[in-house]
Amino acid sequence: MEIALILVVIVGIFIVRTLKIVPQQNAWVVERLGKYDRTLVPGLSFVIPFIERVAYKHSLKEVPLDVPSQVCITKDNTQLQVDGIIYFQITDPMRASYGSSNYVFAITQLAQTLLRSVIGKMELDKTFEERDSINGAVVSALDEAAGNWGVKVLRYEIKDLTPPAEILRSMQAQITAEREKRALIAASEGRKQEQINIATGEREASIARSEGARQAEINKAQGEASAITAVADATAGAIRKIAEAIREPGGEQAVQLKVAEKAVDAYAHLAQKNNTMIVPGNMSEVAGLIGTAMALMKAKAPGQP
Repeated sequence: MEIALILVVIVGIFIVRTLKIVPQQNAWVVERLGKYDRTLVPGLSFVIPFIERVAYKHSLKEVPLDVPSQVCITKDNTQLQVDGIIYFQITDPMRASYGSSNYVFAITQLAQTLLRSVIGKMELDKTFEERDSINGAVVSALDEAAGNWGVKVLRYEIKDLTPPAEILRSMQAQITAEREKRALIAASEGRKQEQINIATGEREASIARSEGARQAEINKAQGEASAITAVADATAGAIRKIAEAIREPGGEQAVQLKVAEKAVDAYAHLAQKNNTMIVPGNMSEVAGLIGTAMALMKAKAPGQP
C-alpha cells in the first residue's frame, strides 16, 4: 500500500514537472542540462523532467518603469531636478534572459545617463520648451542599446522638471514683468485707437457739416435764381400783354388816361406829404406830361414783339 502511494506521488510529480501551461502574453525559456533549448509560447507544453527546466519566465506586456529623480546640469550651469518614466516591452525572451544579468536596472541607469547628456546640451529655457525632443533623443539612444537585451523601448516621458527655488522666483518675476508689459502695450494701443477714432469722427463730422452748408448755399442760390427768373418772366409777360393791349383799338387812349391818373395821384400824394394843396398853374403842363409819356410809349412800341 505504501509502495503504491509512493508511486502515485512520483507519477504526480512527474506529470506536474512534465506538463507546462504558459499564460497568454508570456514566454518561458527552457534549458536542457543547463543550456538554452527553446522558448515556450502560450498554451500547453511538455518538458522532460530532471533534464529540462523552465529557467526564466517573461511577461511580453508593455511595462512602465519609473526612473528615479536626479540632478541634471544645463548648458548655462543651472541645476534641474528631473524624473521620468520608461515604457518598454520584451521582444526576445532568450536575449532578455542571457543578454544582461538585470536588464531593468541596466535600462534605468542608461536612461539617467542619457538624460543628463541631453539636458547638458541645452539651456534652461529650452529644457521647458523642448520636452518632446528630449524624450525622443533618450528613446532613440536607449532603444539602440536595449536591443542587445531583447528589449524594445517604446517611449520615455519626463514627469517633472524642477529648477532651484531662486530660479523659480526669477522666472516668476520675469513672467510677471512680461505680463505687465503686455498689459501696458495693450492699454497704449487702446488709447491710440481711441484717439484715432475720435479724430476720424471729428473729421467726418466736419466734412458732413461743410457739405451740408455747401448744399444749403447751393439750394439758396438756386432758389434765388429761380425767383429772379420767375419775376423776370412775369414782368416780360406783363410788358408783352401791355404792348399787345396798346396796339388794340382804343389802347392808346387808355394809356393816356392811365398816365393822367398816375400824374394826378402823384400830385395828390405830394400835396398830402407837405400838408399843402399843390395845383398845377397851367393845366397844359399835365397835357404835356401825358404827351411826353405817350411819345416814349410810341418810341418803345416798334421794338416790341
